[in-house]
Amino acid sequence: MDDNRKEQGFFEGPPKTMFVFGLACGIAVVSVFAFMLGGVNLPDADALAGGGNAAVAAVPSGGDAAVAPTPAGGPMPEVTEDDHVRGDLDKAKVVLVEYSDFECPFCGRHHPTMEALAEKYGDDVAWVYRHFPLTNIHPNAIPAAEASECAGDQGKFWEMADQLVVNQQNLNRATYERLAGDIGLNAGDFTECLDSGKYKSLVSQQQAGGAAAGVTGTPATFVNGSLVSGAVPLAQFETIIDGLLQ
Repeated sequence: MDDNRKEQGFFEGPPKTMFVFGLACGIAVVSVFAFMLGGVNLPDADALAGGGNAAVAAVPSGGDAAVAPTPAGGPMPEVTEDDHVRGDLDKAKVVLVEYSDFECPFCGRHHPTMEALAEKYGDDVAWVYRHFPLTNIHPNAIPAAEASECAGDQGKFWEMADQLVVNQQNLNRATYERLAGDIGLNAGDFTECLDSGKYKSLVSQQQAGGAAAGVTGTPATFVNGSLVSGAVPLAQFETIIDGLLQ
């Protein structure tokens, strides 16, 4: 070896090596920005509670990622008397239909935003909750959804829903039964409902309806029929709603 030869630096290596290195760096940078702006893609079709072919994406809070509603994939299932509504549909000028997952951390972040909107706008806004469990990453999402529906049998869906969000790090049968006691449910009727699995089909139907309407992740909120994806900041929802109320 020639002792007088200058030592070669890393970035002066062979062109092929430099190309591979540059390509890897580019992919890494694009991946980071994609996560920040669009969420995580979950292509497994088994993410849907009842199967199906739709892919599911978990969408995090993205700052300016969703500034305004975007067109949905198809017509959203009509709100009916079977839905759980916080507010008065007859008086509301803006209806928020949320597709959500009790085990989803972004849904947990979104829930206080929805509560704040309901508090601020009063009768001008009605909040509808529907299930969209991401079962390939949230194994407790369907049982939690069923627990909320069983509480709804006794007129306390929203009380259970609020508590499930608070306790989303510890969702299990013991938690559901404890919460049932905390909100004053009849323990026997609640347990019987859970054991029966009577709401599995409802959860699946709501998720399928959301997917057909363009939902690809949670939380997903339809504002008078237009889809806002992700746990976007409160101020963005206020801007959208204020525009509709003018």
